[in-house]
Amino acid sequence: MTTEPSGTPRPSRRIDARSLRGIAHPLRMSLLEALSLDGPATATVLAARLGENTGTVSWHLRQLAEHGFIEEETGRGTKRERWWRRTEAKNDLRTADFREDPESRGALSVYLNELVRQYFQRVATYVAEDWDDTWRGAGMLSDWSGMRLTPDQLRALNAELSEVIARHAPAPDAEPGPDALPVVVQLQSFPRAPRDAG
Repeated sequence: MTTEPSGTPRPSRRIDARSLRGIAHPLRMSLLEALSLDGPATATVLAARLGENTGTVSWHLRQLAEHGFIEEETGRGTKRERWWRRTEAKNDLRTADFREDPESRGALSVYLNELVRQYFQRVATYVAEDWDDTWRGAGMLSDWSGMRLTPDQLRALNAELSEVIARHAPAPDAEPGPDALPVVVQLQSFPRAPRDAG
């Protein structure tokens, strides 16, 4: 379980081999990202946004729903025009779960590579956009590459960074300020294999 800033527990689910194969597709991951960042939408809206065929998008939305990543927003829309939203559960992917599973290795590779592409594209979009000095000065692109840590130290660093973000995130029911905009925080921390100096 993950705790939200309001103190209410947020459900989480561990991604297994079946659900990994259900999400590991570039279009499905783009659909999930769009619903996560911009909120509920119909297949027609998502198809226009992503430049895809509505029928194809509808099929992939149903696949995401079958695997529990999204759900229909009941009480909204019609029989012909369904609204979809991301489920509340936080997805927990542990790559070590699939180390000994050759059937899942391809899906894991697709998932991770698509995730990295999405993270890169978000940063590239921010850099290309024309933000005023107030917002440009508030954003940050940094890296800290000279650290040497043990696995336990890296886990502790990640846990502490997550706690800091949780402290700054407003409660889900909090009213945002008049000058508030959606913000994306991306953190990547990983070991780097030492290179031969020779």
